Amino acid sequence: MLPLHLYNTLSRTKELFQPLKPGKVGLYTCGPTVYSDPHIGNLRTYLFEDILRRVLAYAGYKVKHVMNITDVGHLTGDRDMGEDKMQKSAREQRKTAWDLAKLYTLVFKENMKDLHMLAPDIWCKATDHIKEQVALIQILEKKGFTYQTSDGVYFDTARLPDYGKLAHLNIEGLREGARVEVNDEKKNPTDFALWKLSNPLVRHPERTERVEGSTLQKRDMEWPSPWGVGFPGWHIECSAMSMKYLGETFDMHCGGVDHIAVHHTNEIAQSEAATGKQFVKYWMHGEFLIINEGRMGKSEGNAMTLVGLKAKAYDPLAYRYLTLTAHYRQKLNFTWESLDAAQNALNNLRDHVRALKPEHPVTATDRKLAQNFQERFDKAITDDLNMPEALALTWDMLKSELEPRLKKQLVKTFDKIFGLGLDKVKAYKIPPEIKKLARDREAARKKKDWAKSDEIRKHIESLGWKVEDTEKGFVLRK
Repeated sequence: MLPLHLYNTLSRTKELFQPLKPGKVGLYTCGPTVYSDPHIGNLRTYLFEDILRRVLAYAGYKVKHVMNITDVGHLTGDRDMGEDKMQKSAREQRKTAWDLAKLYTLVFKENMKDLHMLAPDIWCKATDHIKEQVALIQILEKKGFTYQTSDGVYFDTARLPDYGKLAHLNIEGLREGARVEVNDEKKNPTDFALWKLSNPLVRHPERTERVEGSTLQKRDMEWPSPWGVGFPGWHIECSAMSMKYLGETFDMHCGGVDHIAVHHTNEIAQSEAATGKQFVKYWMHGEFLIINEGRMGKSEGNAMTLVGLKAKAYDPLAYRYLTLTAHYRQKLNFTWESLDAAQNALNNLRDHVRALKPEHPVTATDRKLAQNFQERFDKAITDDLNMPEALALTWDMLKSELEPRLKKQLVKTFDKIFGLGLDKVKAYKIPPEIKKLARDREAARKKKDWAKSDEIRKHIESLGWKVEDTEKGFVLRK
């Protein structure tokens, strides 16, 4: 096993990773809310999690990866404000919430394939686990952590002394500055919904004002429960499903930084209140993709999708390459110029791999140099997933004097982490006429006939090829 040092949001420090069971890792990653196309900011988080999973496997661990599909219960305001995103989007798109969930689940999985993300071992949908969520709420109810309002069942955060420990929340400050915009029956501003009633006006006809997000029409997604017909809150699904598949305490839980203060904080609260045990040992979070120095998101109106990038003729793996150039805990500023640079760098990387052909017998010096590159790569990726350093090292290795066969071996090894498909790069089949033109150009250069050399170069480019001059002669690239 390679020793891993990973930043734990819970402790705010980089820690030596020590799994609960030797050689095995339970990993839960918060999946998409499937009400629309995921934007590339969302996808950056999933790419970071994919790198984490690859590094864990590379280090020698057997990983059990669970990812949820949120197809109900995620309200338009994370603190239980507004209506269910699925229901709202279904109404706007004139579809049922069930059809919408199916459509955007497929879109998300296609995005994962385009970006070479490994599929989780277990996909779990919130709507397939209503029974488990109801059972968990009942445990919390028996232990005195819940109370009912006219629109649902809520978790009483005041009953938990260490509520907010993940986000280091200032609870008193929240209470002093609270504006309870939706539910004036909440005891504390940080209390959150475990179960929402579909039609609180029907259940409580004495209330004459409209409750935000309620409708007297039947919802597409609702279920009977001990508290009335309704649907689960967003947070309860992840606790119920992660504990079902990974146990009451498991190794790792990941998501975006926007999940720290609300979603993951509430997961910890309800899970640890129910079991009396630590919920998760290591919490890891990916930073935002930003654009024009602001967060990218649907609510900000600046969201871009992978489908949109493909429509502009970008290779999806160019975006994967771009995310490798910044550490997962650093904001990454998206510009078209940066994506162009990533596309060019990826193409050049592929060309370097294509050009790797045996040159001379492998020497002891070669092996020593290759070992040095391998050790430096391992050190970078196990130091809190330092992909920028690992990527820079890969370029240094390709430009070094190392024998090409060993370069090719290292590239294949390194790409187990990068996921750029470099092991599938094939050498070009260069047409004979292109080779002849390149030789003619080389002859013109030797005669210092620069005009003819330049004319031939332009002709080669018009035929879809590029000729580059190196110390060892010319190289043709498509």
